[in-house]
Amino acid sequence: MRKNLTMKYSIIVLLIFNLFLSSCDYLDYNEKDYLSQDDVFSDLDRVSGTLVGVYIGLPSGFTQVGGAMLASGSDDAVFVDDINLVNKYFNGSWSPSQPIDSKWGYYEVIRRANRFLEEVEKHEYEQHLYDKDPTYDVLMAELERKKYEARALRAFYYFELAKRYGDIPLITKVISIDEANTISRSSFQDVIAYVVSECDAVAPNLPTTYVGERLAETGRITRGAALAIKAKALLYAASPLHNPQGTTSAWVKAAEAAYDIIDLGVYSLNNNYSSVFNNYSNSNRELILERRQSPSNNFERINFPVGYVGGSSGNTPTQNLVDAYEMKATGLGVDQPGSGYNPNNPYAGRDPRLAETVIYNGSTFKGQTVEVYEGGRNGAPLRYASETGYYLKKYVDPTINLEAPNVTQKEHTWVLFRYAEVLLNYAEAMNEAYGPEDPSIFGKTARQAVNEVRSRVGMPAFPSGMSKEEFRAKLRNERRVELAFEGHRFWDVRRWKIGPETTAIYKMDVQQNGTGGFIYTKELLTTRPFDPKMYLYPIPFSETVINPNMTQNPGW
Repeated sequence: MRKNLTMKYSIIVLLIFNLFLSSCDYLDYNEKDYLSQDDVFSDLDRVSGTLVGVYIGLPSGFTQVGGAMLASGSDDAVFVDDINLVNKYFNGSWSPSQPIDSKWGYYEVIRRANRFLEEVEKHEYEQHLYDKDPTYDVLMAELERKKYEARALRAFYYFELAKRYGDIPLITKVISIDEANTISRSSFQDVIAYVVSECDAVAPNLPTTYVGERLAETGRITRGAALAIKAKALLYAASPLHNPQGTTSAWVKAAEAAYDIIDLGVYSLNNNYSSVFNNYSNSNRELILERRQSPSNNFERINFPVGYVGGSSGNTPTQNLVDAYEMKATGLGVDQPGSGYNPNNPYAGRDPRLAETVIYNGSTFKGQTVEVYEGGRNGAPLRYASETGYYLKKYVDPTINLEAPNVTQKEHTWVLFRYAEVLLNYAEAMNEAYGPEDPSIFGKTARQAVNEVRSRVGMPAFPSGMSKEEFRAKLRNERRVELAFEGHRFWDVRRWKIGPETTAIYKMDVQQNGTGGFIYTKELLTTRPFDPKMYLYPIPFSETVINPNMTQNPGW
């Protein structure tokens, strides 16, 4: 999974890119193609290509919804272009016939995985043995491992579908069109049980790293990645949306699954928070699974603040998110007595992760001081000036140049799983199962796990003696801060069933005071509706028309 320092890009990404440019024969066999299915699966090189066709579904969240990040579909951000697709979450046009972020297409990738697993079993690949290929045993071992990779990927896609739609069809073999058009939905719990069983089966057979392998590729499924898929699936299954009775045993399973990753001893937190998102070498031991992308500057064109060449503001953080960053000296929230927060100097003394995630008035970006106030370099009345008073910094590469003729591009990598998330998952599950400070059978308490994450940035430890409810509230805030703009808040709102608590969206109004200073005023920007039906996505209308057994989710 880690990148060889001599390799500029992941082999996986380059293969995916090349396959997109080609005829995609290996990705989706069609009897009209010049190669027969037997031709494809009887050749080891082509078999590798079919596995790339399964990897190709791994998501990237940089421009997930019409160019916007999923954070702009939550109370963490507002996308400046009000006609962007992400705003359908709130303007009433989201429906089964107008889906958003629909991943129903994962069934095609799942079909590729099913076909890969079925077809490779039909061939012995003896030609390499007859040709006295000295790497025959190695090739066969790699082929066996690829089967486990395909199974783990299939489990990942099923989790991604289940977290969106709840009950979904569970298909583990290649089926006909007629079968596909009559299949029924399996329960969410059955799908999660399948995901868990698959990850349990494949994890012991996968390496902890591909460094030192014959093909030192990065971006592949490792043992840690398989365990991370399992742990996240169990966390969601234990959460209020899917565990309304709050069954403790579900949280115990989630805690145990997260601890299995911790117990591997493979991962650790980077010393520097920002280096997690700009260092994709072997030294970044925090990364568990990433989706690497070829060089581009599209994300920067969308998210550079207005006032910078090529910038159009994109995903602008809300005051809601900014308020979540505590005071560094006290560890208290900005609205808590004794926190040390100064509303006249609102960004001083805050959690260091704020400055690594959000560009605010007075920030330095690309060598310039950011001015978000009206008439400022980056404020109204410029077109697409932020309405929230903030711009995005996390994941944005300031070294990219958008000014002709010296326009540059850089590789971008979307983090799917990292060790800090594992610690937070573990802390949440442990608190719900045992409370904040009971080590139970694992030897690490919920409080110890979250304090590891906080100590990385110098934040005070969670205090001892907190109740389960107090710890839960503070941990949810910690998760929001640590994982901002990584695609988690949107789903956390749903699995915790706190949608109605996230409807009021606030901004920071910044005005010059006439003496060289500023007046900061928190104001309500908008109120977004949230209907309980939004906890799950609607099943695409086309599927319910084609398949009479495909029921619709409640409320849709």
